[in-house]
Amino acid sequence: MITISEAAQAHFVKLLSDQPEGTHIRVFVISPGTAQAECGVSYCPPDAVEADDTELEFNGFSAMVDEKSAPFLEEASIDYVTDQLGSQLTLKAPNAKMRKVSDDAPLTERIEYMIQSEINPQLASHGGNIMLVEITEDGIAVLQFGGGCNGCSMVDVTLKDGIEKQLLEQFPGELTGVKDVTEHQHGAHSYQ
Repeated sequence: MITISEAAQAHFVKLLSDQPEGTHIRVFVISPGTAQAECGVSYCPPDAVEADDTELEFNGFSAMVDEKSAPFLEEASIDYVTDQLGSQLTLKAPNAKMRKVSDDAPLTERIEYMIQSEINPQLASHGGNIMLVEITEDGIAVLQFGGGCNGCSMVDVTLKDGIEKQLLEQFPGELTGVKDVTEHQHGAHSYQ
């Protein structure tokens, strides 16, 4: 369910050494399955362990996951990265905003999943997002841009060189192209 790198495991062991005996970590998702989903890690003292928690055992500690968060933490990873600016824990949970769909799910669901797990997180750095409006009979994914993407001067490049390329590579033979139906209005919300 969750992969924790050796560096992150060592960091958790160090942090937990200053906590009361029997304290674990808890990995969770707030508002799982929504666009507002946020992942977190906290201490989990023995009296905070719930009966329906899943316990994941690691080297020197356990990670507790509540029942509601579990399906949204599939393929999640935690790492401890050190660079010129210092050290930090990174938690990546590609399924937090939308539960992973099976390979034989309807095309619309598979595209929605890719948008939520891969494309929108990339656009979020500019305050933008996209939404699937429909898939036409001739295999064109009709998209609506929102947030900072609406009115951005680079939206055509993002659409053709980024989003369309990603979607066509992921769904060859099922999609033939993408189309933007957004009424772009430049304003203070647009990414500059």
